[in-house]
Amino acid sequence: MRGVIPDEQRRTLAQLDERLDLSVGDSEAKRSAFWVMLTLSAVIAVAGVVSDSTATVIGAMIVAPLSTPILGVGLGITTGRGALVGRSLLYVAGGICVVVVLGIVFAQVLPNPTNVLTNSQVLGRTSPTLMDLTAALATGLVGAIAVARKDVGDVLPGVAIAISLVPPLAVVGVCLVSGAPTLAMGAFVLFASNVVAMIITGTAVFVVAGYTRDAGISKTSHRRAYSLLTALLIVVAIPMVGNSLSSLWATQIGTAAEQWLDGTPGAEVTAVTWQGSTATVAVLGPETLPPLDELEKSVDALIPWNPDVQVVHTVGARIVVE
Repeated sequence: MRGVIPDEQRRTLAQLDERLDLSVGDSEAKRSAFWVMLTLSAVIAVAGVVSDSTATVIGAMIVAPLSTPILGVGLGITTGRGALVGRSLLYVAGGICVVVVLGIVFAQVLPNPTNVLTNSQVLGRTSPTLMDLTAALATGLVGAIAVARKDVGDVLPGVAIAISLVPPLAVVGVCLVSGAPTLAMGAFVLFASNVVAMIITGTAVFVVAGYTRDAGISKTSHRRAYSLLTALLIVVAIPMVGNSLSSLWATQIGTAAEQWLDGTPGAEVTAVTWQGSTATVAVLGPETLPPLDELEKSVDALIPWNPDVQVVHTVGARIVVE
């Protein structure tokens, strides 16, 4: 670990406390800055989600201060300070409430909030997969190393963009108002996975960097905390595994549907979606399509639990204007 965090660039435990513990130093100013910046980042995030503006959402990510108490949880676990863990979790919980409530309030003024559910900012955050969890773990490592080292603090804005903490919570509020609790749950799973990943990687980096030794704590004394973090990681990974498999199966069904339509001039697959145990294939094409039985047999050969297959057929063709 010396190559990752050289001794000459390693922050002391006191310096790390100053950065991650909001009760150390000028605590009143720290808390004020945290809540002001969190509220503003929430407003920016909701505006970006509602307007489907990627640039605005990125701005909210950079401003958001939630990574500080999250890494504070990791430092508290590393140094055996339950009070720091508790305080940091309270800030995280308070931050969740603030952002979700602001999402709900702002979404109330939309003329037709259900339209928001189809924009890219919402759709991109309501079906997290294992790749999102992998990215969160890698980003958490970068964030923890950047905090522990004196010379790489300039990478923290990139970490804030990659970890995406506030925008998923904004999506939760917007989806709740729009009558889509399932989508809201998907966005919250993305947020929770990012939090758990950051705590796990932060704890790992801080332990290996020697902060456990600095606090006079034995590495083996944290087994219960490590077990809890592992359990939480498994819990948030389960729906991500399901989403990953659904995405894979949707791709396979789309390929099978294209092969099914191969002999039908002008027919094409426009979308494949899942609803429970039913796969819905949207098709644009002429009035007559091949027998559905052929597609069902192909899907049954691909998917182990033989899902129901529905075809939504739109009669017509694409018009290319040259």
